[in-house]
Amino acid sequence: MSITVPPHDLPNGDRDARPPMRRASDRVTSRPPMRRASDPVTARRPMRRTGDIVATTHTVSLVVPARDEARNIPWVFEQIPRCVDEVVLVDGSSADATVTVARHCLPTVRSVKQSAPGKGNALRTGFAAATGEYIVMIDADGSMWPGEIPHFLHFLDNGYDFVKGSRCIAGGGSLDLTKVRSLGNRALLAVVNRLYDATLTDLCYGYCAFRRDFLKTLDLRSSGFEIEAEMITHALRSGLRIAEVPSLELPRRSGRSHLHAVSDGRRVLRTLVSERPGARSATAAAVPGER
Repeated sequence: MSITVPPHDLPNGDRDARPPMRRASDRVTSRPPMRRASDPVTARRPMRRTGDIVATTHTVSLVVPARDEARNIPWVFEQIPRCVDEVVLVDGSSADATVTVARHCLPTVRSVKQSAPGKGNALRTGFAAATGEYIVMIDADGSMWPGEIPHFLHFLDNGYDFVKGSRCIAGGGSLDLTKVRSLGNRALLAVVNRLYDATLTDLCYGYCAFRRDFLKTLDLRSSGFEIEAEMITHALRSGLRIAEVPSLELPRRSGRSHLHAVSDGRRVLRTLVSERPGARSATAAAVPGER
């Protein structure tokens, strides 16, 4: 049975605040702090609040798919909090200096090449290369703030298996959501909630974190942007405990998006329908001799 945390149950939620503000007194205290808040690197890379303490005792891998994002990588890497132990950059055959810039900004970054085109392939390549107990996925265009990562880890530390960002609950929002994308997201969200008996508040947003132990359970096969929907539907179907946390989507810092709203939306819809509970067994029964 999947569980979606309602806005009023979120420990850091403030329904009366306007995004991206949080309460000044919020703290993550589920684990003893592994790093001092006075650490000079932490001071240079502030998270949601300057007093936040990253308390997880688990290793964390951050997977960043990137293609021609050399101008955005410096800002993204500068915002990565100290709780991240490993950064895996998945290069999608960039024509610019994405990999070179990434290594300059973070010498310890692990760079791997994806074997085929598509965001889905890039993420699956990054997940396979990641070694952390927790895996966080984030875009390289600056639309997702790495400073929110501790909020995702908090729920993983407290028994949840899959945590996804939501722009549609208190404390979240978007500065980049067009009318077409908004309508498409709402329509697809209604489909997934109906087909999977869920109560999610956001769907087409790829800021997620999960326990690496469940990578095989997620059984990811998609090659394009629909992989984000595939992850959520497989998590729902497998009964993983799911939490939603507020997230603010920022505008892409530079360059053009690789997303094609209409065509990618159709692929997401096909994924939702084809992966619905019972769909695979019905397909198998229709093929004579298949076991």
